[in-house]
Amino acid sequence: MIEIRFHGRGGQGAVIASKILAVAFFLENKYVQSFPAFGVERRGAPVTAFLRVSEEPINLRCEIYEPNHLIVLDPTLVLTQPITKGLKRGGWILINSIHHPSEFKLGEEYKVATVPANDIAVRHRLGSKATPIVNTAILGAFSRISGLVTIDNLSKAVYENVPVAKEANVDATLEAYNSVVF
Repeated sequence: MIEIRFHGRGGQGAVIASKILAVAFFLENKYVQSFPAFGVERRGAPVTAFLRVSEEPINLRCEIYEPNHLIVLDPTLVLTQPITKGLKRGGWILINSIHHPSEFKLGEEYKVATVPANDIAVRHRLGSKATPIVNTAILGAFSRISGLVTIDNLSKAVYENVPVAKEANVDATLEAYNSVVF
């Protein structure tokens, strides 16, 4: 089983990102489980979402405490939250950031990648300049670094599951796929 934990802020789309990635894995004939955990339910508050993927039915029904990979939609959470807690050795940490992965000192036991998801979202008019919606962009980067889900199935899942700007969201997914640094 592969377990992925998403860290973001309310309004960035972390919960929807988890659901879209679950659909992409489902398109690849995997069993999936996606769910959020909310603290204070307000825009800008830290949000965590979880995704499990397996070749077999998933019976586990609890939060993910030891994820294989992390997807971080807001880079400030790297400094303010214990995001690496429980992360398995060799796991990916994908961060929405314009900075090079080497600038994040998160431990040599992890692989770090970055993608300028804010810039990509703004270019594709997803959200506003002040509050870009980065979820589909960061998923494209995850597809590239992890190799766990194809960009074709991810693009289908994005198109079928975003409520507006379907083409712009798919374009952002593809741009991030080609822009991730690792």
